[in-house]
Amino acid sequence: MNELIQRLTAEAGLSPEQAQKAIETIAGFVKEKFPMLGGAVDQIFAAGSKDNQ
Repeated sequence: MNELIQRLTAEAGLSPEQAQKAIETIAGFVKEKFPMLGGAVDQIFAAGSKDNQ
């Protein structure tokens, strides 16, 4: 998760807070459009959010 936030800040010019919100928005979109991936998305981002704590 930290690597993705770093890439968004470096390549898209987002603040870390904006990058985090973008990731949350994308995760929500994927879960909405592809419900069968919801569990996988949750696991990926839950594991990544532990890195931030």
